[in-house]
Amino acid sequence: MLLQEKAKARKQTGTFLIEGKREISLAIKGNYEIETVLFLPELISENEINKLTGKQVNLIEINKEVYQKLAYRDTTEGVLAIAKTKSLQLSDLKLTDNPLILVAEAPEKPGNIGALLRTADAANLNAVIIANPKSDLYNPNIVRSSVGCLFTNQIATGTTTEIITFLKENKINFYCATLQNSTSYHTQDFTTPTALVVGTEATGLTQEWRDAATQNIIIPMEGEIDSMNVSVAAAILIFEAKRQRGFNQL
Repeated sequence: MLLQEKAKARKQTGTFLIEGKREISLAIKGNYEIETVLFLPELISENEINKLTGKQVNLIEINKEVYQKLAYRDTTEGVLAIAKTKSLQLSDLKLTDNPLILVAEAPEKPGNIGALLRTADAANLNAVIIANPKSDLYNPNIVRSSVGCLFTNQIATGTTTEIITFLKENKINFYCATLQNSTSYHTQDFTTPTALVVGTEATGLTQEWRDAATQNIIIPMEGEIDSMNVSVAAAILIFEAKRQRGFNQL
């Protein structure tokens, strides 16, 4: 199916493919519109699908051979959905009075994007913004690696310039994780409206971010290398901000 393989097809049709009960359930909870459900009757019934979707949707019964061509997972649940994409405009974001936002510049690997979205969900961030995206966010690899957290986060995309302008207009301080001209992350105050900005492991953040930052920050490391996985770095920064804001583990 082209929706699985081609970003162009997803963009042209405004639809994408979701695989699995949990992911479909989270998409519905995130107000994504399900157009069609494809199912393997020996694994899931029409009644189960109607319970999953909460309403009757267009159902297409498929055989095992077709399903195996469409499904990504080795362990399968017999259900896929075609859903409508959402607008990812910065102007669509609904911010709280004191937002905590993650910004990731030009992440490429679906696994890293998925991990960032899972961390954002775990911390209940106000939004995740992807600057200069290299991947289509409705790529099935991102849907899968995020275990449905693509649907549980507010997400927007834009250019670095657009996002910096957006943050400044909304009076959101932004702290850029970078090696250059940086101070230790834990010395900063993240209790006010805050965006934490991370770049790729290979090239880091562009100069535009470093020049515009409220403050450049660094995670001190004692080993031989000077960088870590972007999702790990983001998690450290995010949960320090949550700690400062009075986050308590149950």
